[in-house]
Amino acid sequence: MATFTTSDGLSLFYTDEGAGLPLLCLAGLTRTTEDFQYVTPHLPPCRLIKLDYRGRGKSDFDPHWQNYILPIEIRDVLELMDHLSLNATAILGTSRGGLNAMGLAATAPDRLLGAALNDVGPELDRAGLSDIMVYLGRKPAARTHSEAAAALPHVLKGFKNVPAARWLNEAQTHFIETDNGLDITYDPHLRDAVEAGGDIPELWPFFDALAGKPLCLIRAAGSDLLSADTAQKMQNRRPDMISATVPERGHIPFLDEPEAITAIRTWMEQMQ
Repeated sequence: MATFTTSDGLSLFYTDEGAGLPLLCLAGLTRTTEDFQYVTPHLPPCRLIKLDYRGRGKSDFDPHWQNYILPIEIRDVLELMDHLSLNATAILGTSRGGLNAMGLAATAPDRLLGAALNDVGPELDRAGLSDIMVYLGRKPAARTHSEAAAALPHVLKGFKNVPAARWLNEAQTHFIETDNGLDITYDPHLRDAVEAGGDIPELWPFFDALAGKPLCLIRAAGSDLLSADTAQKMQNRRPDMISATVPERGHIPFLDEPEAITAIRTWMEQMQ
């Protein structure tokens, strides 16, 4: 298992496979490297790197939950890049991962080759944020993977025609089955960090920091976090941005949908 040690002493898990264009995959708020299991087989040859943030998956939980914030996660990304002797990388960022990509563009632009944002932008809809707070840091009511798989299509908004096998795999990926029911794969104190974070700062300057870099936006047609209006504003500011809308998906697309694959591959071609 590949790990590196952060400047404040945590061991963070990552994977590093292949050669060519470095592509760093950054997951959603509560997610792990497994977020990218579906898109991986569809990517062109590249150096594919995935990271579990502190407090998620196979990485150490931070005894100071106040560190579960974007500036610290961006610092962790830079330290991983230094550990791998990477001068710069492209980032495929899902939800929170996209926010980290924008933050990196604003604070260390020379370290970023380009960004693909999966269902996230510089304006976050309150409805989507409220939906996240319903489950954040809490164990699911379902007690088995099978029960969770049956519940997910009713809990997650905007998804249609998803095979039952996919929901079961999602349940097995994001929940741990124990004798006492299902458990989450991240530090429940992540909820404390989000609640203590206060109002979201103005994010448009972070998006604008991506100027001049290859940019891709993937939006779920049924997203409750990234509105069609915000996506259009992003397109207006970046007419060259590769855009794709994924039908029958909510927050977040799995990324193996044909629309998502085409957009990501086209974006990657711009950096080859």
